[in-house]
Amino acid sequence: MPRRYVNHPPEKLRAAVIGVGYLGKFHAEKYARIPEVELVGLADPIEVRAREWAEKLGTRAYPDYRELLGKVDAVSVVVPTDQHFSVARAFLEAGSDVLLEKPIASTLREAEDLITTARTCRRILQVGHLERFNPAILAVRERVRAPLFIEVHRLTPFRGRGVEVDVVLDLMIHDLDIILSFVRSEAKGIQAVGVPVLTEKVDIANARVEFVGGCVANITASRVSREDLRRFRVFQPEAFLTVDYEAKTAAFFRRYVDSATGRIHLETEPIPVEAGDALEKEIRSFVQCSQRRASPPVTGEDGKRALALALRINEEIRKNVEKIPAIQSFYEKQEGLRGSSE
Repeated sequence: MPRRYVNHPPEKLRAAVIGVGYLGKFHAEKYARIPEVELVGLADPIEVRAREWAEKLGTRAYPDYRELLGKVDAVSVVVPTDQHFSVARAFLEAGSDVLLEKPIASTLREAEDLITTARTCRRILQVGHLERFNPAILAVRERVRAPLFIEVHRLTPFRGRGVEVDVVLDLMIHDLDIILSFVRSEAKGIQAVGVPVLTEKVDIANARVEFVGGCVANITASRVSREDLRRFRVFQPEAFLTVDYEAKTAAFFRRYVDSATGRIHLETEPIPVEAGDALEKEIRSFVQCSQRRASPPVTGEDGKRALALALRINEEIRKNVEKIPAIQSFYEKQEGLRGSSE
C-alpha cells in the first residue's frame, strides 16, 4: 500500500524530475517556468549533472531518487528504459503521480504492473508520447476520419542517445502511438525488417502493419541518416493529409470533380498550426491532471498498446535477422570483442 495519498495538493504542486540527462533537463526547465509548480528537486546518479541543473533552476540536487519518495506530488521519470519500471513503481507506491517517458516499460508484464499499481494507489500514470502534443498533430486530428493507408518516415542522424534500446523502441514507437490513436483497432498482420548499423541494436527498421479495420501503415525509422526527416501522411476516402513534425506544418488535400468536364482535381488546403512547445504542453497537461485528479491524455493503457505493437514488430525483425548471415557475423564479432576486453 502507498505510504500516503496526495488527494488535495497544496497551493503549489510539488514536482521533481528523476534523470537529468538530455531530455530530463528540459523537463526540469518546463516545471520551473510553471507558476503553480514548486520544483523541489532533481535526482541523477551523476551528481555533478544534478547539481549543475539544480543550481540553474534554484532547487535541490539528489544523487539517489529514493530521497524524494513521499516528498513530491508529481514526478517526471526520465531514466533509461530498463529503469522505467522500478523508478515509476516506487513513486506510484509512495503517493506521487508519474509522467513516465516512453516506452512505458521494457516488457508488457512490467507495463501491466505499473497500470495496476497506479490504479490501486489511485495515482495518475501518464506516458510521455510527446508527439501527441505536437501542434501539427493537434491541428490535423479532427481531419482524420477513416484512414486507409498511413505512411511515416522518422529519420535522424546518429546522436549516440537512447542506444540501450533498438530504433523501434527509441523512435518508431512515437509513430506507433499516433497511428494507434488514429486507427483505434488491433493489428492483425505485421511484416518487418531491420538491421544494426552502428550499434549492437537494430538502427534502421521498416514495418508494414495491417489493422483489423483494413487500414495499412508503413513505417520507417532510422537513427543513422544524414539529416532529419519526420513526416506523417494519412490517406482516406477522397482526401489525404500530410504532417511535417519537424517544421510543425500540415496540409489537407481533397478530391473534387469539375462539374463541367467531369475531371478529378486536387484541392490543397494548408492547415493552420498554432505555435507551441510540445514538451511544455505535455508537462502542463500532466500538472493539470494531477491538480484536478483527471485522466491523462496518454494513459498507461495507451503506453501498453504502443509497447505491445513495438514488441511484435521487433519479434518479426528478429526472425528476419536470423536469416541474414552478414548480421549474424556482426553479432559474433561484437561478442568476440566483448570477450577479449574482459
